[in-house]
Amino acid sequence: MVVSFSRISSAFIGALAGLGCAGALCADAPAGASDLEGFSGAAVAAEVQLEKRFDADLSAADLRGWMQQMSSAPNHVGSAHDKANAEFQLAKFREWGWDASIETFSVLYPTPREVSVELIAPSHFKARLSEPPIAGDSTSTQTKDELPPYNVYGADGDVTGELVYVNQGMPDDYKELERQGVSVKGRIVLTRYGGGWRGLKPKLAYEHGAVGCLIYSDPRDDGYGQGDIYPKGGYRPRDAVQRGSVQDLTLYSGDPLTPGVGAVPGAKRLAIKDAKTLLKIPVLPISYADAEPLLAALGGRVAPSGWRGGLPMTYHIGPGPARVHMKVLSDWNQKPIYDVIAKMRGSDEPDRWIIRGNHHDGWVFGAMDPLAGQVALMAEAKSIGKLVKDGWRPRRTLVYNSWDGEEPGLLGSTEWVEQHAAELKAKAVLYVNSDTNGRGFLQAEGSHALQHFLSEAARDVKDPETGASVLARSLAHRRVANYESQGAGDSGARAGSSTDLQLGALGSGSDYTPFLQHLGINSVNLGFEGESEYGVYHSAYDSFDHYRRFVDPTFEYGVALAKTAGRIMLRAAQAELIPAHESDFAASVSSYNDELHKLADAMRAKTQELGKLLDDESYKLTANPDAPRAPPARAADVPHLNFAELDNAVTKLERSAKAFDREYARLATGDDPSDSAARERMNSTLTTLEQNLTDPRGLPGREWYQHMVYAPGMHTGYGVKTLPGIREAIEERRWDEANEYIGVVARALNNYSARMDRAIAAP
Repeated sequence: MVVSFSRISSAFIGALAGLGCAGALCADAPAGASDLEGFSGAAVAAEVQLEKRFDADLSAADLRGWMQQMSSAPNHVGSAHDKANAEFQLAKFREWGWDASIETFSVLYPTPREVSVELIAPSHFKARLSEPPIAGDSTSTQTKDELPPYNVYGADGDVTGELVYVNQGMPDDYKELERQGVSVKGRIVLTRYGGGWRGLKPKLAYEHGAVGCLIYSDPRDDGYGQGDIYPKGGYRPRDAVQRGSVQDLTLYSGDPLTPGVGAVPGAKRLAIKDAKTLLKIPVLPISYADAEPLLAALGGRVAPSGWRGGLPMTYHIGPGPARVHMKVLSDWNQKPIYDVIAKMRGSDEPDRWIIRGNHHDGWVFGAMDPLAGQVALMAEAKSIGKLVKDGWRPRRTLVYNSWDGEEPGLLGSTEWVEQHAAELKAKAVLYVNSDTNGRGFLQAEGSHALQHFLSEAARDVKDPETGASVLARSLAHRRVANYESQGAGDSGARAGSSTDLQLGALGSGSDYTPFLQHLGINSVNLGFEGESEYGVYHSAYDSFDHYRRFVDPTFEYGVALAKTAGRIMLRAAQAELIPAHESDFAASVSSYNDELHKLADAMRAKTQELGKLLDDESYKLTANPDAPRAPPARAADVPHLNFAELDNAVTKLERSAKAFDREYARLATGDDPSDSAARERMNSTLTTLEQNLTDPRGLPGREWYQHMVYAPGMHTGYGVKTLPGIREAIEERRWDEANEYIGVVARALNNYSARMDRAIAAP
């Protein structure tokens, strides 16, 4: 998973004090002071008491002990400790009263046999490609079962070529190289992490003719440019390497050989040569200690200012005189992965499932990523098991999952979802995901109809550091960030005025992807971040010792995550009405539609302005003869797209959502027995409503992604694109496709509205 951490603002404490801790924002507000979404008034008090009992069995000592044990040895796919961790969790779930089992899949998982990187001209240097022990880190000496740093699903190869520095290796970087007259064809590119998902870097390099790709972590981004390096501080030391998958997840996630079906015995498998998500050139990650001699050997032009990192040198682009030889040879075998699946059957609606998930595999020891989230999930399961032993049963079935194989490409979750797709489409109400977890502020993304529901859960959990509610602290952080980034203008004031969390939209990068974007199941992703010193992402130094010093020393934020996610699970399982507020979803879609209008208009204006600059030879007149740089390529005019069908669908969605919410509120607050059929009709609708936003034909060129509102971008990877079929067509100037998907998205929104209308129509 990609993790982005913001440093805490010095103005935060003052803003929090100004916000105060009053009314519904305060965690110490009287229990049941306001209704919970989906609960009748009589049921609120019982739910509050249930959650107090749930909280009482959560223990920071449990989280600490589980993490220390599970991060005590390398736990990548195929390792002995990865299997041992699955079996340990299975035993715990059963001990706590869950109906638990391990579901196994066999997936393609190549591992390196030989990797090397050498500078062969104008001088010689051999990259270390390993991470040495660090004083005070007890697991950093355990290299016996550790895989060398590598990028899984890159191609094998033995290549030599001139080196070219391509900044972050994103599309705009290649446009800049073209303007400077630099080609990467037949060469090896060196790119730094950041700017977009790592898998796009070698993919774009290949598309531009490169024969190999090296990716390094620049100290400006997560090393000494951010703070003291490990072990003095929490940031990336010189020899730390960021591993990671380069599987082309923009096409589909999961096992590369079994797209769309579970990787079980008898499944139809592609030949390796036909797997579209495998890369075509060799790629390796390296440390900034190994990158420094390569960068220092480059000649050519000085890199643009935005391309320069934090190493003590002048950054040059090349090509050459640096020449590099790189080799990657792998074992391309299948390996088993172990998903732990635990169920607590519902008493009244057993065929409606509330699903919780986190993965347990790491790149090496994986304390922060993923075990910080995994131990919170385990604490929830233990506490729920105690409630059941004391006589409580959930109304709906709870399903707790510990996924394997997330790091290579969401393997465990995707294979389980694909294997059980029909059952999940009928039964899955909600999927709640976590991954990493640190100190600071609650970050939440997900299906926007759940925004108010998640806010209520955050309102009722106390922040460990301030005593305010998790919601109050998150809102204060948002207000301060808006003020400091935009000033005190109208935009910032509007963005900070809501008393609810503002959910982000989900792209990819963790296990919610197959649930939301393949099947159309309501999904959310949760975690705390913002105050931890965490620069060791996907390295051998993501260890228990690092975590207890620099991330969450007391494990109190692990408990806070368990309390927050636990409330979401319990309330979704217990509420008479499945939680939803559809007007929030409609408002989000309306804002995305507005963005599309503005995007097309801005592109049109910019295209016209570029044409004028080219016509009056402004670029020619401002060119530096000592550093020639071609002008941008002329672009065709942007036509006026016909948004009418989409605009009408959005208007209809807003109207239907308001009517649906009014009926929902009436049913939630009433106790008329004659409304029981209407409540069941409402719940039946909400169980499958999100699926109306999918289209079986999927997105252009990637039919596995079927959600028409949320998807990872083709050129962002993890980063989300909203209304992606239209947005990316506009960005790529595919106007016929943009008009086509205006119609596709409009029909999906109309289906969604019609489903709501039928739910509230008189029988």
